[in-house]
Amino acid sequence: VQLQASGGGLVQAGGSLRLSCAASGRTFSGYILGWFRQVPGKKREFVAAIGWSGGSTYYADSMKGRFTISRDNAENTVYLQMSSLKPEDTAVYYCAAKVYGVRPAEGYAYWGQGTQVTVSS
Repeated sequence: VQLQASGGGLVQAGGSLRLSCAASGRTFSGYILGWFRQVPGKKREFVAAIGWSGGSTYYADSMKGRFTISRDNAENTVYLQMSSLKPEDTAVYYCAAKVYGVRPAEGYAYWGQGTQVTVSS
C-alpha cells in the first residue's frame, strides 16, 4: 500500500487542523492505520491508531480528548482531527499501515512521507 499524507500547515495555539492520508494499492479496509509524529532529533512518537472497520481506536495519553482518528474505507482515507493544538504538537506527522498486530503503536510496515504541522504560540 502507498500512503500520501496531507493537510499540515501553520496554526495558532488553540486552533484545529485535520490531516488526511490517502492510500492506494491493496484493499484499504485490510489495514490497521496509525498516525505518528516526529520532531527533529527526537524519537518518533505514536499518536493514534484505528482498526480495520474503524470501531477500535487508540490514542497516546497526551492526545486523548484533543485528537480524533477516523477512516473512510470507501474513500481509502484515514484522518486525524486535531484540536486545542499546543506548540509542543509541532512535528512532522506520518501515517502508517499494517495488516495485523495487537499493539497499536508497533509493527507498521508501510509509511507515508509526512506532513509538517507547526503550532505557533
